[in-house]
Amino acid sequence: MDLTTLRALHPYAQWRPTQTIVLTAEMLAGPFVNPLPKNPQMQAKLTTLGYRSPMEKLGEMFHTKPSVLLELNSPQTRLVPGSKIVVPNAIAADHAYDPKLPETWRQTLSDLNVDSTQPTGAKVVVDKSEEVLRVLDKDGKLVAQFMATMGSEHDPLPIGTWKILGPSYNPPFHYNPKLFWDAKKGAKAALLPPGPNGPVGVVWLDLSKPHYGIHGTPSPETIGRAESHGCIRLTNWDAARLALMVKPGTPAVFQE
Repeated sequence: MDLTTLRALHPYAQWRPTQTIVLTAEMLAGPFVNPLPKNPQMQAKLTTLGYRSPMEKLGEMFHTKPSVLLELNSPQTRLVPGSKIVVPNAIAADHAYDPKLPETWRQTLSDLNVDSTQPTGAKVVVDKSEEVLRVLDKDGKLVAQFMATMGSEHDPLPIGTWKILGPSYNPPFHYNPKLFWDAKKGAKAALLPPGPNGPVGVVWLDLSKPHYGIHGTPSPETIGRAESHGCIRLTNWDAARLALMVKPGTPAVFQE
């Protein structure tokens, strides 16, 4: 992105790489959980697996990492209502979500700056070699593409054609150590509360392959750089976008 290109784009606010916004009390609102225990049995005692801090929440809200926000702003910037901060231009144009969606899910979509106007997907293709998830419309046209983490040596991506059965918004997580090869010896099953820092993030799209799904993550910086337990993992904001694009019965093709 050279200076000439930036100057050409500057008159059009929607195409600028960054925007200056004014922080509101709602943007900075919790609940926050810090420290966030790693042990599933300790997590199960919490009421939510929420963000650790306002900075972590703002990172997800603007589809980036807290360290990027620190680079874009003065060290003297205070995170208080009324402060102006520079953020990546990931600001949703429309928050007019379907009123049939649960209120808590609509709030999550708003917190993640997910635009309510998304393309309609007729098929999802997960490409192992390129580490991407593609969404195609009814004519086979590419309408979305997301970086994804998928499978591992212990839990390989299940190659084949499956179906998306449906979404679970802000889901709790049934931790079953028998399904995790890296579970600690003596680990016990636990029901973990919902939250963006839960093991599957803010949404779970169930697949016709038992125990497999497409879901969010508590660690967006690891997408495309880590392994999973066989499922397809996206950032919370991309998983939320995908949930708006597909419906139950949408085919999901997993290929090498």
